[in-house]
Amino acid sequence: MSGTSRRTVLKAGAALAAATATSARAESAVATGQAAATFAGPTRISLKVNGEVHAPLLEPRVTLLDALRERIGLTGTKKGCDRGECGACTVLVDGRRVKSCLTLAVMQQGREITTIEGLAREGRLHPVQAAFIDNDGLQCGFCTPGQIMSAVACLQEGHTGSDEEIREWMSGNLCRCACYPNIVASVRQAAEHG
Repeated sequence: MSGTSRRTVLKAGAALAAATATSARAESAVATGQAAATFAGPTRISLKVNGEVHAPLLEPRVTLLDALRERIGLTGTKKGCDRGECGACTVLVDGRRVKSCLTLAVMQQGREITTIEGLAREGRLHPVQAAFIDNDGLQCGFCTPGQIMSAVACLQEGHTGSDEEIREWMSGNLCRCACYPNIVASVRQAAEHG
């Protein structure tokens, strides 16, 4: 029996596959003239968030979530799974729900971004925020900003005809504390009171 373990063979195979893939991507980028864009450094971009224009210096690979939290300082949008599965990072872009952990910030230039911080107007809570308080639609509060942003979109889209419809259209947002009945009640109340 040789002195080569299964683990050594797997590591060598993985390293070879990674090197081949990296080389192929680099060759493809050079061949198509995309090399400069692929390896570009930080660029100043313009993001309109909650009606205010921000101009952070970002690398092209920075997600909207990281730009909002780390560069602009709006920490209401939460980083949960960082894979688009939990919905804690949900924001509205041009009125549509977007999981900001899966969206590149540079792709949002020229669009209207709304975060949880932008819902209240003139010191008054948005009807969805008030409904979440009235119905105890939160426990730990970590998922609440994403739940509220998704609920606002749910109302704007007109998906509040029944509890089942609300559950279906809110299903992209997970609550680890299992406040689902209270969240549905909150959306229903906000829909009833316009």
